[in-house]
Amino acid sequence: MAIVTLPAARQYRIGRIAAWAILGLVVLATVFPFFWMIRTALTPAADILSQSGQLFPSDPTLINFARVLGLTTVEEARAAGGSGVHVDFLRYSLNSAVYCVLITVFQTLFCAMGGYAFARLRFPGRELLFGVLISALMVPGIFTLLPNFVLVRDLGLLDTFFGMVAPTVLMTPFALFFLRQFFLSIPHDVEEAALLDGAGKWTIFWRVIMPMSRGPLSTIGLITAVWAWKDFLWPLLVGRDEDVRLMTAALGIFLQQSPNTQPDWTGLMAASTLTVVPVLILLVFVGRRLVDNLNFTGTK
Repeated sequence: MAIVTLPAARQYRIGRIAAWAILGLVVLATVFPFFWMIRTALTPAADILSQSGQLFPSDPTLINFARVLGLTTVEEARAAGGSGVHVDFLRYSLNSAVYCVLITVFQTLFCAMGGYAFARLRFPGRELLFGVLISALMVPGIFTLLPNFVLVRDLGLLDTFFGMVAPTVLMTPFALFFLRQFFLSIPHDVEEAALLDGAGKWTIFWRVIMPMSRGPLSTIGLITAVWAWKDFLWPLLVGRDEDVRLMTAALGIFLQQSPNTQPDWTGLMAASTLTVVPVLILLVFVGRRLVDNLNFTGTK
């Protein structure tokens, strides 16, 4: 029995079509929740259940955005299906920005120092210490939540930015491992040439290694910033005071203030949409650099 084989060109076209189809399904599955969030935010609260099967609201409205921003009266907000409360976006967005900047800048800097030390310096117990730090990747964050909370509470750092950033401001195992692997890929010749010119380890790190590491540093910085912006449980436990409350925690409290009969889904989706905007702006300006840096090498 003869086996029929397709021409190579036709097999290539079929493979490309299948690949694009799978990619399209993945993109659709990724983007659809954001589409549904915006769709819910534009739907009147009274129609949220009756129009649950429609892709687009029959009578789109911006009242949900207006009431969560506090641009309506309490009576107008309640008439639109809300509880009359609003979210102080300016204050909470500023708090989230401070939280993100502190964690992103210091964590990236300290992980770069630690990664370079583990990649280039020789000291007793280096491999053992690195193994212990990397093993933390296998420990779920929920396991360290209570010990960190007790420590921050005993130090009197509750409701402070320092207490909120303390567990992650120094390092995370992934960032340390990521930067160490990059530093290992940098040729030793580069550092040896700097040593011949009279540079010390500290000068080499700041004047040679750091400029060569803009790619991976920006990658880790972007990943850290996005993670910090959407962090919820830890800021909710440690930063409940309005002076340090983050946007994610504020949205959780906003949902708790909804009427008891039905959660304010339209208001929550409107607030969530506004919260996503800063991250989208960041990804638009930095996302292309992130993609380009995925193929970086130490000789660039």
